Amino acid sequence: MVEQGQTSLAGQRLGAPETLGISTLEPGHKPPAMPPGHLVPIRVLLLDDSEEIFDISHRASGRVLFEMVCLHLNLIEGDYFGLEFQSHHRKMVWLDLLKPIRKQITRPKHTVLRFVVKFFPPDHSLLLEELTRYLFALQVRQDLASGRLTCSDASASLLVSHIIQSEIGDFEETQFSQTKHFLISLLKKQHMLVRYVLKHGSWFKLVLSRTINIKGICLRPVLMIFICACLSFSEVTCALVNGHAEDCRGATPSPLISPMLNDTGAIRTDDEEDNRRKNCPTDNAYCIAKELLCTERTYLKDLELITGVLDKEDCVPEALKTLLSSTYEPLHSHHTHFLQELEERLSLWEGPCSTEVKGEMQRIGDLLLKSAQELKALSGQLQMISECVFALERACVASRRLECVCREFELQKVCYIPLNVFLLSPLHRLLHYRQILDRLCKHYPPTHTDYSDCRAALDDVCELEAALRPGLEQIENYQKLLELQKDLIGVEHLAVAGRQLIRLGCLSKLSGKGLQQRMFFLFNDVLLYSTRGITSANQFTVHRQLPLHGMTIRESEDEWGVPHSFTLMVQQQSLVVAACSESEMEKWMEDLKMAVDMAEECNGLTADLLSASKDVKSSGASEVVESEDDLCGSRTSLPRNGNNSGNTLNRGNTTAHVCWHRNTSVSMLDFSIAIENKLSGNLLRKFKNSNGWQKLWVVFTNFTLFFYKTHEDEYPLASLPLLGYSVTHAGESENIHKDHVFKLHFKSHIYYFRTESEYFFERWMTVIRSATVSASRTRYLNRTEPD
Repeated sequence: MVEQGQTSLAGQRLGAPETLGISTLEPGHKPPAMPPGHLVPIRVLLLDDSEEIFDISHRASGRVLFEMVCLHLNLIEGDYFGLEFQSHHRKMVWLDLLKPIRKQITRPKHTVLRFVVKFFPPDHSLLLEELTRYLFALQVRQDLASGRLTCSDASASLLVSHIIQSEIGDFEETQFSQTKHFLISLLKKQHMLVRYVLKHGSWFKLVLSRTINIKGICLRPVLMIFICACLSFSEVTCALVNGHAEDCRGATPSPLISPMLNDTGAIRTDDEEDNRRKNCPTDNAYCIAKELLCTERTYLKDLELITGVLDKEDCVPEALKTLLSSTYEPLHSHHTHFLQELEERLSLWEGPCSTEVKGEMQRIGDLLLKSAQELKALSGQLQMISECVFALERACVASRRLECVCREFELQKVCYIPLNVFLLSPLHRLLHYRQILDRLCKHYPPTHTDYSDCRAALDDVCELEAALRPGLEQIENYQKLLELQKDLIGVEHLAVAGRQLIRLGCLSKLSGKGLQQRMFFLFNDVLLYSTRGITSANQFTVHRQLPLHGMTIRESEDEWGVPHSFTLMVQQQSLVVAACSESEMEKWMEDLKMAVDMAEECNGLTADLLSASKDVKSSGASEVVESEDDLCGSRTSLPRNGNNSGNTLNRGNTTAHVCWHRNTSVSMLDFSIAIENKLSGNLLRKFKNSNGWQKLWVVFTNFTLFFYKTHEDEYPLASLPLLGYSVTHAGESENIHKDHVFKLHFKSHIYYFRTESEYFFERWMTVIRSATVSASRTRYLNRTEPD
């Protein structure tokens, strides 16, 4: 019998504490209230084949039961799942969350409901939570084992290897350094392996000695090779290839091995890493120079992507090709040479040398001054960047084919941020140079040999930045409006002159059904709110627009008894909403009052520019009632009408969707701060329950950590959106026993990261805090400006 506060085996396997799970269908800190009436036990079969009994009022809706299951599992992303049962017609049907259970199930005591995946996203990277991905893996394993899904032998081999890895864990070199020469022996009757492993998972026993026997079942030869590779055994003395014994000593690692989890080259022992750090300079000037080098590597790769993305596409107008090449190729050439000089200078700085040479090589002010002067000569190219963004958007509007090309490019792994953000990167880089030079000038005394060059370079960069900043602020706002247009259904022509984004994020709307999660978008003339549809597009459907002209805002917690609630009044209509915390409420109310003042100044003229389609209601009309069918659809990743336009795919990992899942908000000021707080470099990562540290190349941008094996990788292996996370020092009670360790924490998810010095520890803490805490306008305007 399940009671509130309990968590299932699924949550426990991932180290989840017994905390509250919240479904994204209905936010809050507790499931819907249980209606009065006698309790009926209802059995639910979970994805790990365990069965739980939930006591539900016979008057309860399907949502009450569903939320109790999500709470039991500590599940956050509940809107991908559903409950199904066999009807009296012996057909499997979905439990409607809006209807009472007694009207759907005639014999609840004798019915078993199955908790299953209802919607498959087009890309698994859209799943933000580790528990969600685990439940999806269980669903796929069930479907393969039952025959509902089929796959090739190669895919089955890979899946089996991952199952084995999940059962026995990752390879730990320190534990098996004396073992890993051995023989793989094949036994008789090989033929039911794939289905059996997919179904049972932990059926086997591995004897890690001279021989490995898998009891009772013999693997296909090719399958055994895959399993051997994915277990990351350090050396295979003998293996079977196509049924014959062959020497595999010295074989290269399998490309199927996930570098994030298994690659031994990415894992350093503590002694090796500590020794490497002792040999590196610890002076802050060196650390600042190394930060410049690391971020320049990332920036140059972004420039390389821009210069090659549209060159070979015949649908790109020649005028646009000429504009892009004349703007970005000179910048790419400059920064390629600058990076080469930085690499050489840092190499000499780190190496042993005489005192005379050390004084000459351990500085970068001369390189930065030379670069700043060359960038001033390239100011014409920098001033054309805004026109490149406008021209690309105009060309996409004129050519559906070009629009599809750009959208398809954004689906590639190498495009880890929107394309038009890549186009703006040279303007962002100027802000980083200013920060680097400012820290160097504060670090050096005026008598230092490098100070005068750094000071002169800072003056040049500030002069160039001041000339470009007004255009940067305008184009940044335009870029955000373009991205939101792709996220929203029901509005057109969002990106028009005069419209400014102020804040976007989640609030709970109070209605007769209680608090319901909605996504709000605040501009300087209008407030939109929407719900998220569960389709392959993962877009938000706008249900209402509220003009800001004449709007009043007041706190209403005492009036309605709802924590952190406030009321919006406009045109004799009211809307009561609640934030997730007091600080969120204060930020929303502050920005709303500022937006109303802005709307009053422009006399509400821009409100009419928002074209309303049939799905959008005006402030005087009743809100569209979203039925369960409208929100959910069928158990598929395809749209119900079969169409799948190229410009709406893969919209599930944008900032708006992260805000939806994390129940938070961001402002345009947060975006501005994020532009200045980009960082790249090596970090050592450790999970909560793992032993070893894994060295990764990490890029922080757009409120997200992107993980690479090395800085030379073409695309990230994984990403971690940080909105909603908290960052703190690792405490003594956590048994880390290492210096420069910080902790990222969101609900049951905990990650530890180590930096190579105190300087980089403070830098990573600073930039990550900028993403985990949304800025209020007052705090932003009152922050300390650099000297």
